[in-house]
Formats: sequence, C-alpha cells, structure tokens
Amino acid sequence: MLSKAITKKAAILAGILLTGTATSAFAGEVVVRGKEGKPLDEVRRAPASIYQDQRTIVAQPSPSEVKPEFLGPVLLMKSAHVDLEKGTATLPLRKGKLKDGRPVWFIITDTTDENLANLSGVNYSPKMAYGLTGAATRHATIEKDGTFTFNAGSVDFKPALSIVPGPANAPFPPKSFQPGAVGDAAYTPMVYIDNSAKSVIFNAPVVSMASEAELNTMCDGNADYSKVHDKVVAICPRDETVTLKLTLGYTFDKPIQYLSTEANDPLVATLENAIYAPALKDLPFALEDASPGESAERIVVVVNGATGKDNPHRQGLVSALSGEGGPLNVLGGIPTINLDYSPMWRIFPLVWTDEAIQKGYRYRITSALQAAEMDTRGFLKSLDGGPFRAVGFVVNCPVVYRIN
Repeated sequence: MLSKAITKKAAILAGILLTGTATSAFAGEVVVRGKEGKPLDEVRRAPASIYQDQRTIVAQPSPSEVKPEFLGPVLLMKSAHVDLEKGTATLPLRKGKLKDGRPVWFIITDTTDENLANLSGVNYSPKMAYGLTGAATRHATIEKDGTFTFNAGSVDFKPALSIVPGPANAPFPPKSFQPGAVGDAAYTPMVYIDNSAKSVIFNAPVVSMASEAELNTMCDGNADYSKVHDKVVAICPRDETVTLKLTLGYTFDKPIQYLSTEANDPLVATLENAIYAPALKDLPFALEDASPGESAERIVVVVNGATGKDNPHRQGLVSALSGEGGPLNVLGGIPTINLDYSPMWRIFPLVWTDEAIQKGYRYRITSALQAAEMDTRGFLKSLDGGPFRAVGFVVNCPVVYRIN
C-alpha cells in the first residue's frame, strides 16, 4: 500500500511539474481512457466497451478540464476508478452489519449533503432528501470504527438471474424472467444516518452479504453470483474494493456511463441486472422533476427502437432482448448539466407509434427533450397505449462518468 501511495504522489508531482496543475496527472490515474487521438484532433476512437454504439469520443485535453460544464469527459463520481476499455468502475467497498450481526458489504454513490459529497468523492443529490417516504429509506448508525449498523433490510443473492425473450419477431415482453437478487420488504439502498449532527441520506446499495473469507476468493474475478450483486466483476474486502460493470446511456445528447443497482419492479430489475427492491415503490413517481417532494429524476426507456447490431440508430428493449447490445436508456439531468439530478430514476417507457415507424421517423433518442418533442408531435405512446408518462417503475442508477 505504501509503495502505491508513493507512486501515486510521484505521478501527481510529475503532472504539476509538466503542466502546472495536478489535474491531468490525477485524472490520468483515475480513468483508463484507452488510446488517445492525434495531437490536434478533437475526437478519437471510442474505447472497446462502448465502441459498438458510440464510435467517437472527445480527445484530451478537452474544454471540460477547464470547466466541467464544457465539452469533454467528466469523472462525476470522484471515488471511482473507471476503466473505459473494460467498461468498469472500481469503488471503495464498505463494511457493515445488520443488528443481528449478519455482514453487509455496500458502496456509497450519492448523498444529500454537498460537503460530504465532496469529501467522499460521491455525487451530490439534494432531491434524495425527499426520499423519507414510507419504507423508501431505512436507517443506519455509524459505529466508532466507521462501520455501519443497519436497522433492517437484507438481500437474497441466491436466485439465478434469468430472462427468456419472447419470439424473434416480438422479444419484448419476455416469456419469463427472474431477478438475480431480491431484497426483503425493509431493504432499500437509501439510508438515513441516525447519529449524524445534520440530516443526511446516503445512496448505499448492498453488493453482498457473504463472509469476508468467501469474498476474498473473488479478488481477481470469478464472482459467485449466488453471493454477490450481478453487476460485480470482482470484490475484495482485503483490498477494500469492488469492481462493477458500467452501463452506457445518454443525457442531453452526451454519452454517459452509470451503475444499475436496484429497481422496484421484478422485470425492470431483471432487465437491469439489479436487485429487486420492493420498498422503493414508496418513492413518488408522478411529480414534475423540480417539484417539492419529488426525489427521482426521469429516465426514458425505449421499448421498440430501431434494431440491427450495426444500425447507428439501434436502441431499446426489443434490440437488447434480441442480443444486439444494451438498451441505451436516456437519462434526464445529471451534475454539470442540470440541477435536478437524482440516482433514483422514474421510468418513462417510450413506444414509437406505427405511424412514426412507417414514416421513417424513428431514430436513436439521446435526450429527454427529444422524447418530449416527439411526444408533442404524437409519435410516442406508453406501454399500455396511453400517453407517454411515468408509470411507477423506479430504478437506482448512480451516474459515474460523462464520456463527452
């Protein structure tokens, strides 16, 4: 550990000497970006993990290194080590327990307190403060040794994740499905800290409840998904780290990568490889984004987007269930772009109308504003044929990295 710290300090010092700032050296350590572009070129080839759907990204240095709101990549979750080539994020693994002594291993991705967000390198989400509704938030106490004791809430990781698509011409909805992990009635990733001097809620998804000895066998990978979250690539209490698979999505025309950890519906949880957490049904879902009381932000999930693995407009659940790639969901506001970010996203299922498809109007949606425009023009509907709207599904998707 000491030699790693020395190496890191040396790298930062080298960056200061060469550039006059520690930013580039530190960012280079935190994010594995892959091969850079030509010196005077603003774009370069996208890394392997997203190349199928996003062929180009911004080269370095980029305007976002001067101001995060500008064009270019931004590491939003500063505690994460992102490997763009592999499409993974390695986060600090935190230790806790239930009141009965059972171990709880979790991550922290977001908080309602801006200072604590900066201190811990996680996302700031003021809207989560409205999450004290019903069973949507559980309680925890931080002990003298820094571990968390949760008042309730456990996850069964034993179920085997499975999904059987419908027929080739209509793979959605699937014939059958099973979430790979199921939370009990008290489990939720949203945690209120009882012994804090000020009110604070953490987004603290659980990634395992196995013993430390069992998890230390997974430090180099070969995760046992009967014991860990289905997004886990490697987990290592010995090193206090866990590596999780990232998901490619879009927000206001910018590609981003995020985690998917829980959902309040078993089908959504299965599609997201997430924990089914029924307690999240107590979160409100029908208010406006900036309305007092709304703890979630909107995410657009396209159902019947264009298909074809090499189709640049490929998107949606039909495509994903056909084995063509991820669904390429469209998220609303994230930090650096808007004020209403929340890791809790209320789902707006998007179904292109037959008229839109016949007229050739269907394309890859990359902004919630585009969805609103197409809805206004009458080219979208919801799953039930009704108006395009939130329908009660909530998914926990903390944002990690803005690609452009």
